[in-house]
Amino acid sequence: MIHGLDTGYLVAAELAEHADHAAARQKMAGLLATADRFAIAPQVVTEFIHVATDRRRLAQPLDLSAAIQIAEQWWTSSEVVQVYPDAHTMSQLFNWLRAFSLGRKRLLDTLLAATYLQAGIHSLLTTNPADFAIFGVFSCVTP
Repeated sequence: MIHGLDTGYLVAAELAEHADHAAARQKMAGLLATADRFAIAPQVVTEFIHVATDRRRLAQPLDLSAAIQIAEQWWTSSEVVQVYPDAHTMSQLFNWLRAFSLGRKRLLDTLLAATYLQAGIHSLLTTNPADFAIFGVFSCVTP
């Protein structure tokens, strides 16, 4: 099975100061042990770099170089499938924004959900399952 990665989960897995760090890493190791793989979209990589270097969010943020290195390792990992938004993804985004009356604070999660759905991914690793429950098409795996 392929599980889509949400930024929050990736932050939890990579940053020791995150409350869910150990659980996130353990869950990922268990999934890899069963030959499952992960999907990652460009927006997760860029948002990870943004969050992991943010001094307002973290007591010990990464420097930009370290955050880029971690993001690139994930992006190029053999256990990762790279997925991209396309024209169908954008149609799904607009449909969901209208159907669920979602506002500007839901844009990035909705685009990520549409990207994963278009790639045929129905399982998400996330620290915020409520962000994706509204769409009714994902099984959310939390740390």
